[in-house]
Amino acid sequence: MSSPVASQPAVAIALGDLDDPRVLRLLEDHLADMHATSPAESVHALDVTGLKDPRVTFWALADGDAVLGCVALKELDAGHGELKSMRTDASARGRGFGGLLLAHVLEEARGRGYARVSLETGSQEFFAPARSLYAKAGFAECGPFADYRLDPLSVFMTLDLDAAR
Repeated sequence: MSSPVASQPAVAIALGDLDDPRVLRLLEDHLADMHATSPAESVHALDVTGLKDPRVTFWALADGDAVLGCVALKELDAGHGELKSMRTDASARGRGFGGLLLAHVLEEARGRGYARVSLETGSQEFFAPARSLYAKAGFAECGPFADYRLDPLSVFMTLDLDAAR
């Protein structure tokens, strides 16, 4: 006789509501961490206004009613996107949600016909898990792109989507 299995809420990634208090809390935590680890001139995270830019698409990851992660994709040009605002709530780290968010945004980028996706992240130890996740997905370090400038507190990475298939 098999024992009943408790149903678990499905994890879903969908377009994020930038007026949802759960999303706003996640973004506030993200910006607070960025400002706690880097001086203001080295913080490139988007605030809510930046995420509402028409070139930016924002998604949230929910597990039932809990919003536990987010990611955004900014179109730099017709063939190049930038990964922005990648965040997993501190309570949900280590559960694979970062990988799910990254896979989702890369699938979207491929669907848009982008040739590559680039990102900027921190060089400090706090950002080591993120850099590791990106490297495992095939991202390689590169020079500054778009409007970025060299910064010892920034690591720039890019992924050639055609080569990554």
